[in-house]
Amino acid sequence: MDSVLRVQGRIGPRTLLITTAALPLTGWTLHALALHRRLAATRKDPLTGLLRRDAYTARARRLLARHGADTAVVIVDQDHFKAVNDDFGHPAGDAVLAATAARLTAWAGPRAAVGRLGGDEFAVVLELPAARLEQRLAQLVRMLHTPVVLEDGRTVEVAASVGAATPAAIGSRDLTVLQRAADAALYEGKHSGRAAVASPAHTTVPSINGRRAGRPGTAVWGRAA
Repeated sequence: MDSVLRVQGRIGPRTLLITTAALPLTGWTLHALALHRRLAATRKDPLTGLLRRDAYTARARRLLARHGADTAVVIVDQDHFKAVNDDFGHPAGDAVLAATAARLTAWAGPRAAVGRLGGDEFAVVLELPAARLEQRLAQLVRMLHTPVVLEDGRTVEVAASVGAATPAAIGSRDLTVLQRAADAALYEGKHSGRAAVASPAHTTVPSINGRRAGRPGTAVWGRAA
């Protein structure tokens, strides 16, 4: 007891004040960190780890504003995905989606906005000069056509359609306009085995929620298309 009193005697009033004030601050910091983790989790899709629509949209718009003409908006749609679920089961379908997400992330790099719009549809916004667009899109198509090996050893043949739009070609930095054009180009070139690059004509295709009208999920505003 005497030793405790002697130690306390060497602690000045200011030190006690700082220590006392730090206790609730430390508790709040831990609470804030936990809250931040929960908020971060709501921004990401639990299956693929990609950004959800709102988080993707915010990041994509920042990239478009920052890099302007040297950006590309890419829409990716899995081909024959229903057949994967029907033939191999839904766990295999989940594995294909996760593999697609990993390939998109690796292709786009850490500074890009990569999101899952819903179902088997994905979007990427990245800095990509026009001189490299064709080469990089061809690389992406090859990656997305690489078979997926499941945990049980089975191999799933996969493919995806890709549409891209650039501010320079479309004449707009508006994300909705660019996604609409990329989505229309994707549909036009679906199952062709190559990426389709949008022209200004693709911006006139009727759309709902920024996606081509008639695509499943476009009937209700805010629903993933």
